[in-house]
Amino acid sequence: MSFLYNISIYLYHFGIFLSSFFNAKARSWIQGRKHLFKKLAALDLKKKPLIWIHCASLGEFEQGRPVIEGLRDKYPDHFLLLTFFSPSGFEIKKDYDQVDHVAYLPIDTKHNAKAFLDILNPCLAIFVKYEFWFNYINAMAARDIPVVVISANFRRDQHFFKWYGEWFRKGLGKINTIFVQRDDSKELLGSIGYEAVFVSGDTRFDRVASIVSAAGEINPVMQFKDGKALLLAGSTWPKDEEIIMSVYPDLKDTMKLVLVPHEVHEERIRHLCGQLNFPFIKFSEVKDLQDHDAGILIIDSIGLLSRLYRYADISYIGGGFGVGIHNILEAAAFGKPVIFGPNYHKFKEAVELVDRGGAFSIENAAQLEDKITSLIKDEKGYQKAAEISSSYVLQNQGATTTILEQLDKIINNKA
Repeated sequence: MSFLYNISIYLYHFGIFLSSFFNAKARSWIQGRKHLFKKLAALDLKKKPLIWIHCASLGEFEQGRPVIEGLRDKYPDHFLLLTFFSPSGFEIKKDYDQVDHVAYLPIDTKHNAKAFLDILNPCLAIFVKYEFWFNYINAMAARDIPVVVISANFRRDQHFFKWYGEWFRKGLGKINTIFVQRDDSKELLGSIGYEAVFVSGDTRFDRVASIVSAAGEINPVMQFKDGKALLLAGSTWPKDEEIIMSVYPDLKDTMKLVLVPHEVHEERIRHLCGQLNFPFIKFSEVKDLQDHDAGILIIDSIGLLSRLYRYADISYIGGGFGVGIHNILEAAAFGKPVIFGPNYHKFKEAVELVDRGGAFSIENAAQLEDKITSLIKDEKGYQKAAEISSSYVLQNQGATTTILEQLDKIINNKA
């Protein structure tokens, strides 16, 4: 199995290399790793103990961010290295100021793992959520470097729990501690004999709570809302936008609309604008909205969505007519009702909020219009849904504190 694993790593790298000739993301993946070891060797570590945090991409970074910033506060004399696997994480967070350096992770070969550890010699490695790179894990176990995984979820269909998963189970056994979000993950790990598990909860609740407390005004959006009701549709895909725009004519006299597409590259925004038959304005072109008659604002910039939810009266989360909804917690944290499409059942927080009455799933445009209309007209029902969303986030905070308390023990034992 070790041979097959290593062959798959090389084949994956070769596939990315071929894709780089015609795919910009793959090209960034390859270019970003050029001369990587020279860059790492040139770091001024000043003999500081180094903590290495690895995230696959931007979503995992947001999951791990509260822990990273907690480590920064708690260990100002440590060097914090943050690595990414994907360009979509690295390119957006390469200047993140809560760590000392941000880099791509060299692909998981035995040679790279040895070279990486020879240069950096971390006192602790933290993998966020889903990343299990077994050459790195094996190499760190051989050097007695503690490895932890935070905010993990496990499913029975993963290879760890299959008849052919013995090699992967042995690799998993070399991880010192795994912090899982839910009890069922702990039970699954227990079924294969892995006991070093803490049920810490989901750090995203801590992250969205911090966003709420730190969210500043976005003046153009505040001007656009102008005291009126606002439907904010975040992380939308074309199917979401099709449904929203089919009900917009009946809503446009009572509320304004902010559209935040999941992708904001030029071609995507141009296509979206071409589908709109009502006055709109793009955020990048905003100068003064006080005298503008547009009822639709298109956000064509990255990094605003989490703060934009503060202006919503009702939030719509995209992805539910595709493979699955995007993050609903950022919207819920601001204490507003949340609406999304039918594909939400694999997301625990969505299922729980629907069951409690803070979120609502719709299957078509008629249901969307009915739900928006009822929320607007029924003030008591609206307030109840809003309070359920807010209290749900509040009740589930605390994962970061639990994780940091245990990491403190690991770091001090290592020191």
